[in-house]
Amino acid sequence: MSFFASFTKKSKLDAAVKKADNARKNEGSVADQLFKEAYQDYADVLTGDSLRAAALYHWGLTLLRQAKTKTPPESINIYRNAIAKFSFCMTLDPGYLAAAIDAGVACMDLARAREVEPSDELYEMAKRQFEKANSIQSGVAAFNLACVYGVRGENDSCLEALKMAKDKGNLPEDADILADPDLATVTQQAWFTEFMNSLVEDRRLAEEKRLAAKAAEEEAKKPKPKDPNEFDPYHTPDKVAKEKAEVKASAPEVIEETAEIAEESPKTPAKKATKKADEKSSDEEAKPSDD
Repeated sequence: MSFFASFTKKSKLDAAVKKADNARKNEGSVADQLFKEAYQDYADVLTGDSLRAAALYHWGLTLLRQAKTKTPPESINIYRNAIAKFSFCMTLDPGYLAAAIDAGVACMDLARAREVEPSDELYEMAKRQFEKANSIQSGVAAFNLACVYGVRGENDSCLEALKMAKDKGNLPEDADILADPDLATVTQQAWFTEFMNSLVEDRRLAEEKRLAAKAAEEEAKKPKPKDPNEFDPYHTPDKVAKEKAEVKASAPEVIEETAEIAEESPKTPAKKATKKADEKSSDEEAKPSDD
């Protein structure tokens, strides 16, 4: 196939995907007409082209989305058609991850639409598709498997699948887990409540760890006080002598002030000397005169 032909097919596939998206935004006969046009475009793309697997997947996905808008028995045939497209896609490309996951989802939806027992083959088909997806990318469909086990009442397997989904980061929000109809039979059991509580505790510990790391990072950015015992290559003997000289040079002001005090203090001894002279003069006057 020429490059031009391949480019044309790719454009047609993109157009079909857009039509399918528009069909989801409409209702009734308008939506059904858009779905029909998208299916025809998918079929055209499939003719001798490497994009066949992608076209089949999107065809199946569009069928799955349309089926969700319908009620039985109309939805049942659409689900079956979607499963067939996903299966054909994986025949052409066994590693098509999205097709494996959505094929399992379609099987689960069809099982609910038909209101079959948990032991029905449809649930086993869904389980095989999710296991196929996990073999392509570890844990990507672990929560989907937990839903299968939940419907079947296989508690131990359900818990293990939930733990795998948690470890791989593929768990939905807590509210979505609790509201999932496939887990309705296990949400009130002690092991399930313990698992949900562990999610809350893990998030609390993770937040404490994050805050501690942030505080440590901020503390590390603060300037550290200088250690007086730390060796300073610039603190040489000459520099020490210079610092001492600078300290000494500031001392004369204190010495001059002391000298001023010393100049005032001799006045007291002078007064004592004058007193002694006065006393001697008085004694001499008191002596009788030889005349």
